[in-house]
Amino acid sequence: MWPNREDTDRLLDAARAGAPGAVDELLGEFREPLRQVIGLRLDPAVARRVDASDIVQDVLVEANLRLTEYLKKPDMPFHLWLRHLAQDRIIDTHRRHRLAQRRSVDREQAVARPAWADDSSASLVAQLVANDRTPASEAIRLELQRRLATAVAKLSDDDREIVLMRHHEGLSNQEVARALDLTEAAASMRYLRALRRLRTVLVPDGQEPPDGV
Repeated sequence: MWPNREDTDRLLDAARAGAPGAVDELLGEFREPLRQVIGLRLDPAVARRVDASDIVQDVLVEANLRLTEYLKKPDMPFHLWLRHLAQDRIIDTHRRHRLAQRRSVDREQAVARPAWADDSSASLVAQLVANDRTPASEAIRLELQRRLATAVAKLSDDDREIVLMRHHEGLSNQEVARALDLTEAAASMRYLRALRRLRTVLVPDGQEPPDGV
C-alpha cells in the first residue's frame, strides 16, 4: 500500500537537496495511501460531515510545513511519520465532531465504515478460514470480503487497528511496534490475540465458511 521505500528515499534526498518539485512529488505519492488510512479509521457518523480527503489535505499541509524539521532528524521512516500526523488529525477531528457537537452528530444516520477490498483482505480471509483452501469463485471471494469487513468492524479499536496496520497497510511487526510505542514482543502478542478474536467473529463456533472455501 505504501510507496516503495527506495523511491521514497530518492525523493527525500531530492527534497533535502532542494530539487524543484521534489516535495510536491514526494507528498503526492502519499496522498492516496493516507486517504485509505484515514478513511478506514474515521468514525462513520463523523464521516457524514468530514471527507477523508479533507483531512489528508490538512496532513499534507502540515507535513510540508514540518518537512525541513523531519529531514534534519528523521527519527522514523517517512510513512510512519506521516501516519503519526494523520492519527493526530483523526483524533482532533473526532474530538471536535463527537464531543463539541455530540448531539447533532449522534442524531444523524451513521454510514458504514469503509473496508479494504484488495489482495490483502483475501489473503487474510484465507489465513483465518482455512490455510489449504482458496475461494472458488468471484461470488465467494466477495462474500468473504463482506464478512471480513463486518468482522473487523466488530473488533475493539486496538484489535482493529493492529489488523489494519498489518494486513491493509502491510506494516512489519517492527514498524507496528514503533508506531504504537510497544516492544516488538508486545506488538506480536497483540497481533496474535487480535487474529484469534477476528477469527472468532468471522467464523463463530458451529458455523462453516461459504461453500467452496
